[in-house]
Amino acid sequence: MQLTEEQILTLAPDEASKKAGKDLANAAKWVTKGVNQQALWGECQGSGSKPYQTQIDVLDMAFKCSCPSRKFPCKHGLGLLLLHTRQKQLFIDSAAPQWVTDWLEKRTEKQEKKAAKEDKPVDEVAQAKRQQARSLKVSDGVEELRLWVKDIVRNGIIAMPEKGFTFFENMAKRMIDAQAPGLANMVRTLGDTNFFVEGWQTTFLKQLLHIYIVTEGFRNSSQINDALQQDVKTWIGFTQNQDELKEQEGTTDTWMVLAKQLFEQDNITTERYWLYGVNTKQYALVLQFIVRGALAANHLNITAGQFIQAALVYYPGSMPLRAIIKKQISTTPVTIHANYSNWLQVAAAQTTVAAALPVQSDRAYLIKQLKPVQYNKQWWLQDADSNMMLLKNEQRYIWKLLALSAGHALDMVVIGNEAVYEAAGVWQNGLYKPL
Repeated sequence: MQLTEEQILTLAPDEASKKAGKDLANAAKWVTKGVNQQALWGECQGSGSKPYQTQIDVLDMAFKCSCPSRKFPCKHGLGLLLLHTRQKQLFIDSAAPQWVTDWLEKRTEKQEKKAAKEDKPVDEVAQAKRQQARSLKVSDGVEELRLWVKDIVRNGIIAMPEKGFTFFENMAKRMIDAQAPGLANMVRTLGDTNFFVEGWQTTFLKQLLHIYIVTEGFRNSSQINDALQQDVKTWIGFTQNQDELKEQEGTTDTWMVLAKQLFEQDNITTERYWLYGVNTKQYALVLQFIVRGALAANHLNITAGQFIQAALVYYPGSMPLRAIIKKQISTTPVTIHANYSNWLQVAAAQTTVAAALPVQSDRAYLIKQLKPVQYNKQWWLQDADSNMMLLKNEQRYIWKLLALSAGHALDMVVIGNEAVYEAAGVWQNGLYKPL
């Protein structure tokens, strides 16, 4: 597997490992170096008399090292992989030593046992029992969560800032036990409310209402349409089989990658790619989840501003947005025209979404001629009719936005919902500039 430096560095467990790995991407640090079709290996001289033995399965991107580090991958694995990417000509030995072949053989045995287990025919009766057991667990969890929400409302929210982390985390863990990870995330988001800012009550109550709506939707699922039932299941945390999705034909178009967002929670990095179909004028959100120390399967090799010719399959729902890329090839850039003229049109589009989806998430919009303006010590985006919308996370990009616009209006990509949006990119002199 050929990786770029950027992809390799996403494997680092932390910033310290990333820096140390870069330092070890130096041929002088390595006593031996070798590579073949299956593995990459090397011996790195450390502080002890015996060099550390580092090995990488390049087919499955797995690491092993004899150093005492508990981080995975360790700095030696990162350094060796970076060195090979930068200077492949240094790796001339293709005969793997015994310590490498022994490790590879053990990995092969484990994979064969796993494959044999997966090849067994599906026991439909046992599968149905597991699904029924999960539904019962989720139902019990939903009832407990509804009582928890009602207790908060009954007792009032004025004391919520004093509850602390444990109050929310205990309920989130209960939702994990009930096999409802989506609800767990919603509870954690509720606990993440900034209780130190004025107006926190509005944010808190809005999230509390979203949780209640989802639990009510689950309890009354027989009375709602199939598409909304699927949305409710997604909010709760039921997953969709991607192999089944890929069997569908999908929507083929030339897609522009509008933006890439990164979010980290615990040991998982979520990459969000926002796409726009040139001909269909449809928006899509493609997610990729990367566990720290591991490379995502079928890693998405796309960047903001890139155009791809691809077939996308949307997850089912009332207002489909999330999708998977079934197949793709790079293509040449084409002209894109913003399809919203002002904030009133965006508000109308949001109203349509809200009518179908009571629990909204962020969406992307291409809007004509927006310019950044400062008002009441905050940054806003003003349209051609002088309507303004508050900027989100502006500290990360406001100076770049000001430099590109020079205070003038530009066609812009924004991501958000309702009353706050984040600027993701602008068109300057016909070229798209990601923020």
